[in-house]
This record gives sequence, structure tokens and C-alpha cells, in this order.
Amino acid sequence: MNLTLKIWRQKDASSKGQMVDYKVTEISEHMSFLEMMDVLNEQLVNSGEEPVAFDHDCREGICGMCSMYINGEAHGPDRGVTTCQLHMRMFKDGDTITIEPFRAAAFPVLKDLVVDRGSFDRIQHAGGYISVNTSGNTQDANSIPISKHAADEAMDAATCIGCGACVATCKNSSAMLFVGAKVSQYALLPQGQVEAADRVRNMVAQMDLEGFGNCTNTGACEVECPKGISLENIARMNRELMKASV
Repeated sequence: MNLTLKIWRQKDASSKGQMVDYKVTEISEHMSFLEMMDVLNEQLVNSGEEPVAFDHDCREGICGMCSMYINGEAHGPDRGVTTCQLHMRMFKDGDTITIEPFRAAAFPVLKDLVVDRGSFDRIQHAGGYISVNTSGNTQDANSIPISKHAADEAMDAATCIGCGACVATCKNSSAMLFVGAKVSQYALLPQGQVEAADRVRNMVAQMDLEGFGNCTNTGACEVECPKGISLENIARMNRELMKASV
């Protein structure tokens, strides 16, 4: 298929960016979206132009690195997939595809389609962990009884890969689905109870400090999350914060 690509180009964080049009031809419907971008970049390099910078790593929908806003949707028109798992069969011959970086004040653009998601790392550092006694008296995890329901819910929350699609698609640029998932995966397990109050207070405070917006229950984040993280995690985070505040 032959396509027209409208891509955001920005030299660096301090430069102004603009949309630039490119043509790509003979794109197979079996290619992934990133493979199509590779074809474009090979074409640009061969013609002596600067290739389009974009984030990627595992290309298996696991790492959360790829982050493109495609035709007004985080990760594109498919559901339950990251950009690297989006295939060109979702598009038609002759289509015009608009490709932008994730837009949020807390995700500043570094170059072209690459954004700085260090704000997520700082939220994790504020409390997204458990402290473990490694003195030799560590309790074996398998000796701690956990109900299947709690274990399943914790695992569902832990599937968040921190890609930032929730922030990119939210009209308020809210990170509450991300933070809710990270709080929930520990709040549901006994190992997370010791630091539960400090964890939720510190993570929510860091989220606010980073400049993310608040949640107004639109639900777009859950719809476009590649891992289907539930809004229930935001409700759980709010309950945990209320408990920690009284």
C-alpha cells in the first residue's frame, strides 16, 4: 500500500516543531507500524535526510517504550496493543496517517516522537516498591497466604507497562490510572501493607508535583490502555489515600 505520513518533527527540546509530510510506497499489510517507520527512515537516510527519532525497545508489547499518537489515538486505532504491535492491516491504501508524540506537560518532547517520561520514574521512586528485610531472616513469600481473588487483581494491576498512553489520551493529562495501578498492585497484597499509607501519600504527592492533571472519570485512559488497566484502580487509590489521610 502507498501512504502519506504527516509526522511531527522537532530538532530538540528547545526548538519549535512542525508537521512534515512524507510518502512511503509498497508497504505490506503484514508489517508492524514500527517496521513501516523503519522503511521511512531507511528512505530518509538514503536521501541524506535526518531519520525520524522514535522510542522502541522490545517490539513485543512488553517494555512500554514505543509511544506514538496515531490519527488522534494513543498507540493507534487498534485496541489492547502498543504501537509496536499495531499492524499496517489496520490502514488502507492511500490513507493519510498523522503521527505525533504523546502530548503532556509532564512528558516534554526531546526530539521528533521521543518524549521524556522520567516523571513516571520519579513517581515510582516515591513509593512504588516494598522494603524487604534481607538480613537472613527474610520470610518466604510462598508462606504468606493470599487469596486467589487478591492475587489476580494485583496481577492485573501489575500488568501496567508505564507507556503513558493513559496520560496522552486524557483531556486533563492525568496519570491517575498509572499511579492507581502501581498503588493497587501493592495495596492488594500483605507485603504492601507495612508501607501502604506512606506509599500512596508520596506517590500522589509526586504525581501532583510533576504537573499531571486530575481525573474527571471520562474513561478514555482505560479504553486506550494497551493492557486494559481498569478504572477500579483509580477508585482503590482514592480509598487508600483517604485511609492514609485520616
